[in-house]
Amino acid sequence: MSEWTWEWAGFEPAAERLRESLCTLGNGYFATRGAVPECRAGPVHYPGTYVAGCYNRLESAVAGRHVVNEDMVNLPNWLLLRFRTHRPRQVWGPWFSPSARALLDHRHVLNLRRGTLTRSFRHRDDRNGVLSVAQTRLVHMGDPHLATLRTVFTAENWSGEIEIESSLDGEVTNGNVHRYRALDHHHLTHVRTGAEDPHTVWLTCRTSTSDIVVALAARSTVAGDGIPASSVLRPARHRAVHHLVVPITPGRPVTVDKTVAVHTSRDTAISDPLGEAVDRVSAAADFRGLLDSHVAAWERLWRRADVQVPGEAGRILRFHLFHVLQTLSPHTADLDVGVPARGLHGEAYRGHVFWDELFVLPYLNLHFPDVSRALLNYRYRRLPRACAAAAAAGRAGAMYPWQSGSNGREESQEWHLNPASGRWLPDRSRLQHHVGSAIALNVWRYCEATGDTEYLHTRGAEMLLQIARFWASLAVFDSGTGRYRIRGVVGPDEYHDSYPGAAHPGMDDNAYTNVSAAWVITHTLELLRRLPAWRREELFHRVRLNADELPAWDEISRSLRVPFHQGVISQFEGYDDLTELDWDAYRARYGSIRRLDRILEAEGDTVNRYKASKQADALMLGYLFSPAELRALFRRLGYDLDDDVWRRTVDYYLRRTSHGSTLSGLVHSLVLARARRAETWQYVQEALEADIADIQGGTTGEGIHLGAMAGTLDLVQRGLTGLETREDALWLDPVPLPALSEYGFTVHYRGHWGVGVRRRSGLLEISVPDSEESPIRVALADRTVTIAPGETCALVLPDG
Repeated sequence: MSEWTWEWAGFEPAAERLRESLCTLGNGYFATRGAVPECRAGPVHYPGTYVAGCYNRLESAVAGRHVVNEDMVNLPNWLLLRFRTHRPRQVWGPWFSPSARALLDHRHVLNLRRGTLTRSFRHRDDRNGVLSVAQTRLVHMGDPHLATLRTVFTAENWSGEIEIESSLDGEVTNGNVHRYRALDHHHLTHVRTGAEDPHTVWLTCRTSTSDIVVALAARSTVAGDGIPASSVLRPARHRAVHHLVVPITPGRPVTVDKTVAVHTSRDTAISDPLGEAVDRVSAAADFRGLLDSHVAAWERLWRRADVQVPGEAGRILRFHLFHVLQTLSPHTADLDVGVPARGLHGEAYRGHVFWDELFVLPYLNLHFPDVSRALLNYRYRRLPRACAAAAAAGRAGAMYPWQSGSNGREESQEWHLNPASGRWLPDRSRLQHHVGSAIALNVWRYCEATGDTEYLHTRGAEMLLQIARFWASLAVFDSGTGRYRIRGVVGPDEYHDSYPGAAHPGMDDNAYTNVSAAWVITHTLELLRRLPAWRREELFHRVRLNADELPAWDEISRSLRVPFHQGVISQFEGYDDLTELDWDAYRARYGSIRRLDRILEAEGDTVNRYKASKQADALMLGYLFSPAELRALFRRLGYDLDDDVWRRTVDYYLRRTSHGSTLSGLVHSLVLARARRAETWQYVQEALEADIADIQGGTTGEGIHLGAMAGTLDLVQRGLTGLETREDALWLDPVPLPALSEYGFTVHYRGHWGVGVRRRSGLLEISVPDSEESPIRVALADRTVTIAPGETCALVLPDG
């Protein structure tokens, strides 16, 4: 395999769903899993297609409870193309189906540079001989509504006919996640099919409750001149089929091209989705033309986004970038969508939006700022819903949901199934109010990276103010400690959702929650001071804020409680009172203990009793904030956070974390890189290989982990360089990591396209492309330089 291609040889039914996720093709508007075209959904294959932001809500009866779920909908399968062969005077044989016995030389190749998935194999038919098949597919990166599949059949030493059925299949459900099997999964209704002579069939349907109209049109043709073929269009109730019969002889390949257009009623600037789909597919270029324009679109993306890292780490980083761009491309800038935690690659987490943009936007801000802005607008449009949620809970400001979908209401479950025990348990993840701080951080850092003061002073200011207002209303003064406390929340750890034996859920004084809340309030106050008086007055009037509230905010931002024990930051109040877990015993008994919570619950125990974390919680502070910024935050709160305290804190939680989330290795790798620790590379490798190796044992087949993939890119761009955008400068504080000692990338900073950052041989080179923009200021720990457009500056780095 080259640095641009990934290959899967052979046919392994047990590994197909993982490969299908990793071979998903998309363009930011829609994506299709890398399933084989001849198979419908079943135990082995799952050909899912998802349009960004297309959700539907259903009610199910499960274990005596009524459960409501909103899901990203699996749309009609456009891939379906099956075939069979026969010789003259024979009856038709069975339709081809992949099996290890009949398949020869089976191979998938994913080409990252070109954005294509090719498949080749030879099929031995006991009656007809060997048929060679080569397929190439793409989901068009230039035109977000188009996709195409080319199939080339070649007979080896036999003649006959090949029968081909090219279909649009509307008889699909949401069935990618096994543990959701008891829930209603029939999201599509009102399926209609039809045909447009001479080569096009179409299918239209609606989502059952959200009433989104979905339309697909498929044009199937036999390429080449002089090949006679019979062609029949057969619309049926749930499937639109184009039936072709083509003669085949040795040395004369038969090429069938299937081009598809997808539209929904959520699209802008259209009238009727079905009419648009038919018109678009009719006007689409042939396969070669579509391939050329698609490859050209990918070439433009790679010029803006590529990360250059030598070796296998570089290959994997480029693979991660490929999937990030397929979920969040420049087309996303025109959509009302958030960051789906599992991409557009599967149905895990129901396609919901969590806090993953916290790990995605740092990369996008410096490459595709228009996409970052669109993702922030997704949150802004749902600000009224967040304010209503806060009011319903008796709070002020905006209480954003932990899981968001179509309209921004809380989509987190109230009950969830533990597959290890078969029991349904209360789900308290909606208490992760720290998602609001993540949104505020994203707003601030987008504006710092881009200089977009217009956004900061308008929509950004509204979000920051309402999130700060929520934190201020949640903080309660405790006369016993003389500090403000935030009670009854769940931190990023997620294992701990209540105290052992407590009647009420939630933890008190979660360190990450309190410190990030202090950051939000502090920066909101700073922004209000910087706003022009007229804008500040307008903003206060718009959100009905009384300026008398602000002194209390300032006091809270300086007095929120951060608990400590044994000279380290406590994850939450009372953490030190929990029982130590016998980690060695549980590893010996179960092997993988990534989902320690499920293991303990199945034993009749609870992880709430133990000093054990699913993923980084207190250490998330070291992921989000540079050492200097973190010290300043603690100093404002009245605490001294020196290097020794932080190092002890890192050591303490490293020994007590099960890494049950793919984000955990990522966070730890960046924290350890800044702490100059030898163990860093172990966690970097885990973060890089999380999806490729499917380290969680089957979860990647339900969709890739987008935050973890984007986070590895941020690890290079921000973690290794110490890159920050603040105070109108690029700040750099490179850390030594021998295994990744050379790297390079370009960023879009303050109107400069393609500012190059490269490290090699003890040098850090910064190059600014020629333009009419102003020089940029680059600040390191020991010096500051100004680099004019057209100049390159080579900075010698100190040893170690």
